[in-house]
Amino acid sequence: MTYRANIKLVLTSFFIALLGVSYESQAKEMAPVSNSVTVSLAELPPQGVETYRLIHQGGPFPYEKDGVVFGNRERILAPQKRGYYHEYTVATPGERHRGTRRIVCGGAPKAPDACFYTADHYASFRKIVP
Repeated sequence: MTYRANIKLVLTSFFIALLGVSYESQAKEMAPVSNSVTVSLAELPPQGVETYRLIHQGGPFPYEKDGVVFGNRERILAPQKRGYYHEYTVATPGERHRGTRRIVCGGAPKAPDACFYTADHYASFRKIVP
């Protein structure tokens, strides 16, 4: 084999491997939460329990953005029509801003079908089991 043929072979192998890794990571990112881990209400931080209570009470919420439509751009939660999911802030002690913790609920605002907790700003979700 010539030097040029060896270089082509190495580069082709590299790009094929790179595409495989990219596809695998995208597939993991797009997996629906239906088979995800759950978290009990008692396992949430105290601020999460309070946020969950406020959601079912209908507010009032401490943050202006609480209750806004969650777009599910990460596509981790099950696909639904726009407006189905709403997000709420779970306060983080010591943070001067909203932090990374949220509860996202789907369905009717005061009686959601399901709520999910994320501690990492939508990178992962756990279904809340009351």
